[in-house]
Amino acid sequence: MDVYEGLEGEKVLNLSRLNLDNLDLDHVDEERKRDTQQLLLVYNRFIMLPGSICHFSNLVFLDISCNRLAFICEDILRLSKLKTLLAKNNRLDEFSLPKDFGTMSLEVVNFSGNRFEEFPSEFLNLQKLQSLSLGANRLKTIPAEIEHLTSLELLYLGGNSITSIPPELANLPYLSYLVLCDNRIQSIPPQLAQMRSLRSLSLHNNLLTYLPREILSLFQLQELSLRGNPLVVRFVKDMTYDPPSLLELAGRTVKSRNLTYKPEDLPGNLVRYLDLASKCPNPKCGGVYFDSCVRHIKFVDFCGKYRLPLMHYLCSPECSSPCSSNPQSDADSEDESRVPAHRMQKVLLG
Repeated sequence: MDVYEGLEGEKVLNLSRLNLDNLDLDHVDEERKRDTQQLLLVYNRFIMLPGSICHFSNLVFLDISCNRLAFICEDILRLSKLKTLLAKNNRLDEFSLPKDFGTMSLEVVNFSGNRFEEFPSEFLNLQKLQSLSLGANRLKTIPAEIEHLTSLELLYLGGNSITSIPPELANLPYLSYLVLCDNRIQSIPPQLAQMRSLRSLSLHNNLLTYLPREILSLFQLQELSLRGNPLVVRFVKDMTYDPPSLLELAGRTVKSRNLTYKPEDLPGNLVRYLDLASKCPNPKCGGVYFDSCVRHIKFVDFCGKYRLPLMHYLCSPECSSPCSSNPQSDADSEDESRVPAHRMQKVLLG
């Protein structure tokens, strides 16, 4: 989404590769300044975005990538029509932006290849932002406030040092392309299954050992990249299990035997507790669980070719998983039967 199409001729001013360290516009007449909608300043020697940039009042697209840029001046705020800002491969960090940067009407921002150690708070106020690229920086976290970017369709955060994914990402209704490759992510929050618009999920070269079973609910997902992760390579039979409390045993009895009760029959905290019951995923088991469950990894076959390790939670060690101890029985599991062949056009494991 970095390429702006439809501009040509006098609407484009290309000042790239001229070894510029300031923007002298004496040779540019007023009409040309007014008509320019796309300005290219790539591969120069700018340290700060020049204030004279504001003379291009109708600028829609600005590319100042591959400079020595360390600061973006407040004059950029005067570019009220600017939609695309590319500043790749510079020296920008979280202190480089004007404080009111979030008031701009930007739709595409690419600040990959810079020095951001924290997610720029100014970006979180860009309400019209559709594409955000912050790859190859030094980010360690993704703020929960990213859910405020409700227009976002593409988020590229590959090549950082991110260790976890906030569940709040699931609150982005239009996010279609999520790139989190080449980080240090160890797990995927099950809430991502709520991302109904997600079409491509890049997770290669992380520290993933399994995926949540909820990922099967991503009905629009067409591409899933997992190569370079320490994914489980053999069927895991070991189970971890904490014995249920007396409260949980009582709750399981009420739910599994369908015992009727009215809210006034029980204290409010017990009513709320009973509402938290989770059904065991084994289709042959009618059991439920609350806090105590068996963490169990099973393999699900996608398109008859790739087997993905998904985390399952069973109600007890005695509850036989749909895949049982025979890996071949995975092919008949309930989850897999719900995965049409066209669902995963690309599942990249190697």
